[in-house]
Amino acid sequence: MAEMATRRRQGLLSGMTKHEWMRELTGLAFIAPWLLGFLMFTLYPLFSSAYYSLTRYDLMRPATFIGFKNYVRFFSGDRDFTLVLKNTLWWVGFSAPAGVVSAFLMATLLNTEIKGRSIFRALFFFPSIVPAFVTAIIWQFLLNIQFGAINATLVGLGLKAIPFLSDPQVVKPSLLMIHMWAQGSAMVIFLATLQDVPRSLYEAATIDGAGAFRRWWNVTIPMTSPVIFFNLVMAFIGGFQAFTLPWLLTQGGPNRATEFYAIHLYRNAFSFMRMGKACALAWILFVIIVTFTGILWKSTGRWVYYEGK
Repeated sequence: MAEMATRRRQGLLSGMTKHEWMRELTGLAFIAPWLLGFLMFTLYPLFSSAYYSLTRYDLMRPATFIGFKNYVRFFSGDRDFTLVLKNTLWWVGFSAPAGVVSAFLMATLLNTEIKGRSIFRALFFFPSIVPAFVTAIIWQFLLNIQFGAINATLVGLGLKAIPFLSDPQVVKPSLLMIHMWAQGSAMVIFLATLQDVPRSLYEAATIDGAGAFRRWWNVTIPMTSPVIFFNLVMAFIGGFQAFTLPWLLTQGGPNRATEFYAIHLYRNAFSFMRMGKACALAWILFVIIVTFTGILWKSTGRWVYYEGK
């Protein structure tokens, strides 16, 4: 009895038996590579960027702590920051809804019984898997004002060539058109959701005298509204981080018309070597994205329908 009591006390003190300790250590050994990667490539850069955002740092000299001066400069008349923010808000305000709408309409079309539906599904999805570099080359060829295929067709028809990528007034709508074209990933998500909408709801609406548009408006959209919300949030986040295609096609031009937030951050970090300023820009972007996501989340009670609630 005394020996059992001693073992029990030892067990209580240690918290776990020897076998349990071995299992715990084995589990930690298996997840150690992921933990090390998370600490080295996620957590450490996160805290480092927060610290460097409070410094003046150019990689050549030691960082100099300056407090919140980087942040204050952005909101105290920095013309570059104001221009970039306006460009980015324009892009997000138009690209996020337009991308979601185009993906939803394509999915609705491909969910109907049409000939060659499988071929059309593959064609509509294909742009989303093409590398951004290849996409940029294709569209540069199509939109070039001198030898582009689209302008050559317009001139051949007796119309005036359109400076798609060289006119500050036209370049953002041109990028918006390309963005709407490459919505295959969101389209696939919508298509899977549309196929899960109960057929009985459409049958009941038909019996009540609802036409095709009324069925689409009163059945399809409410039943897919959670997925619409998800794609809209992802589109807003992606819009604020837009970089690859605008950089490859315009590099922020012409006349800085497509100088979006991520491009401005990239320039400060790797062209001007202003790492402290770039880190501050990154944290401001994080706050902006969280704020917009919170606003969208608060609005879900008005238009998102969850089945069973």
